[in-house]
This record gives sequence, C-alpha cells and structure tokens, in this order.
Amino acid sequence: MTPQAERGDHPREAGTRILLDVFAAGDPNEQLRLGDVLHGLGDRSFGMLLFVSTIPAFIPIPGVGGAISGPLVILVGLQLLIGLRQPWLPAFLARRGPHRSAMARFRDLLSPWLSRLEKLVRPRATILLDHRAADFFSGLLLVLLGLLLSLPIPFTNFLFGGLLLLFALALLERDGYLLGAAWAAGAVAITVFGILSGSLATAAARWFDLLV
Repeated sequence: MTPQAERGDHPREAGTRILLDVFAAGDPNEQLRLGDVLHGLGDRSFGMLLFVSTIPAFIPIPGVGGAISGPLVILVGLQLLIGLRQPWLPAFLARRGPHRSAMARFRDLLSPWLSRLEKLVRPRATILLDHRAADFFSGLLLVLLGLLLSLPIPFTNFLFGGLLLLFALALLERDGYLLGAAWAAGAVAITVFGILSGSLATAAARWFDLLV
C-alpha cells in the first residue's frame, strides 16, 4: 500500500498552476469560453469557475471589479447551496470568459504564492468537499462574500478576492484542510465587514430591490 493510500489521500491531479499555464498558452487575444474552461474538470469545476469569477476583483478600478465578480461569486455560492454537483451556466455566460492574456497576467501575479502553496496543499480530508452539509456551508459563505464584494466598500476588493481564492484553490486542489481555513477566514470577514458594519444588510436589501 502506498503512503498516499495509508493516509487516505487521493492521487494528485494537475495542479492549479498547470491548469493556468494551459489556459494562458496560445494567442493572448483569444477569448476563452467558460463552458470550455470547465469542461473535463469534474468535481473540481466549481473551483475553476470560482477562480475565474474572482479575477475581476483584482481590477484596480474602484467599483468595477466587485460589480463583476460579486454576482458571479453569488451564482457559484447559490449552486453549492442547493446541492448541484456540476456548475450550471446560462448560455450567454458559457460563451463568454477571460482572454488568455488575462489568465497569463493573473497566473504571473499569483505565481509566487502558488509556488509556496503547492508545497503544502494536496487532496486530503475530502469529506469537507463532498459532504452535502459542507457544500451548503461553503455556498452560504460564498453568497455572503459575493454580496459584500458587490458593494463599493473601500479597500476591500483585494481582501475579499484573496479570501475567495482560498476557496477556489481548496476546491481545485481538493484540500479539505485549506477549505477549513477558508471557512474560518471567510466567517471572520463576514462578521467584521458585514454584520458589524451593517454592510451585509445593505447588500441584501440592494439585491432584494433588484430582484423585485
């Protein structure tokens, strides 16, 4: 029996950096379609969708990144909340996506952090990724973080973006321990920026007005 099997770990799939290299290669002006990006990723597809959805949060223009990323993150969270096993995208979103040049810039931005994280993360404690209650809790936190991200709260886009990347990497790398850390950090951020400041109620009221 291999050491991996003794620990209950799963065989390592292509890491996040390798996936980013694949999506960044080719014509920089080519637009990737989200439907193609998610194809073949199986139970890791929610992680990649969340990863791509988080990219606009790092646009250094106040109000723009959150307005794009927030609704996309909420969409991912709602699907985990209701128990979907694979992401669903409306046709108009499935046909759209980032350009290869954007994926390359984002890869280069994250490369130093990914190099360190890849030495630590691995598929483990996957019950935290596969259990229905865990999906519900992850989805709830993502919905709340997406609501906060959609608000023009000064100097928080990078913070929320970083938190969402923890969720995305945990789902992509199938690392339950990293997901647990993301839960803890996300809950603290929601408490501090959402509940204590009243921003969460503002965001919920804003979205309710849009829906009705």
